[in-house]
Amino acid sequence: MRGVLFHGERRVEVATLPDPTPGPHDVILEMRASGMCGSDLHAYRGPHLADPFVAGHEPAGVIVEVGSDVSTSWIGKSVMVHHYFGCGRCDQCRSGWTQMCREGSVAMGTGANGAHSDLISVPFNTVMPMPEGLTYLAAAAVSCGTGTAWRALKRLNLAADDTLAIFGQGPVGLAATQLATAMGARVVAMDISETRLERAKEFGAWESIDPSQVGSVADTIRDLNNGIGVSKSLETSGASSAAVDVLNVLDTWGQACWVGVGSTINFRLTDHLYRQVSGFASWTMSVPDMMSCARFIVDRGVDVDSLFTERWTLADAVRAYELFDQQAVGKGAFLS
Repeated sequence: MRGVLFHGERRVEVATLPDPTPGPHDVILEMRASGMCGSDLHAYRGPHLADPFVAGHEPAGVIVEVGSDVSTSWIGKSVMVHHYFGCGRCDQCRSGWTQMCREGSVAMGTGANGAHSDLISVPFNTVMPMPEGLTYLAAAAVSCGTGTAWRALKRLNLAADDTLAIFGQGPVGLAATQLATAMGARVVAMDISETRLERAKEFGAWESIDPSQVGSVADTIRDLNNGIGVSKSLETSGASSAAVDVLNVLDTWGQACWVGVGSTINFRLTDHLYRQVSGFASWTMSVPDMMSCARFIVDRGVDVDSLFTERWTLADAVRAYELFDQQAVGKGAFLS
């Protein structure tokens, strides 16, 4: 089979690798879609790897082989995959939060070989049948970026009467804009890229703001929102300035959620204490979250495929990541 190997230092290789064989509790998937995630770039840009690995952690495909302890009735089923592998026994794993495994977890595309290949082997307890009507592209998105956005919105208890400020309109932020709009909320989309702001408007954003072009993001939002802050806010960019402003834009009793990786937050508690605001982090999603997100997408007819602006084959991997590294294109995926 073919697999896309990351060597670090922006080196990518499309290599011929042995076909995987399943353990007793594993299944083999023939890949149909494997999404490219912004977090891939950490390893892509990182130092040289003595042991290169197959990249990618947003898989969707068809089961073509099963281990001895898995029913053969699963062969031929289209599935999506929760891309973290845990012990399968602790309370976190049993609740579907394998990335929170008490014994430690590994993730596809880092601790375990990833999804950018013709075939992958994964534990059976990580796969879920795709709801009828869900595309392979959408299933791939749900396995990380769109699923991450969904979980953050659920943590915020987003409702149709909320106004939600979303900082960053990359793949996760844009997915949040799309899902929040489908839930009936009013979205204020923020990014320093005019192209991304235009896409956010196409995906249903009520208003858009380029933070680099305004003096105060909080004041600008209050001017838009009848003189008050928003009820909910979400930070997806990883920018430290946004990580602070996600609190500043809130109205009294507002709620903020941080998803973006890499920011540093410094603030005076008294600036927020008397407004009774709350804030919390959200990291990816659970197995049940993936299923509820997938069903919502199908039930509401959300066009998740439109998140993907680039579609590649595995043979295109070197060029695909060169372009993705520039962060001038939208979300991409490898299809077969």
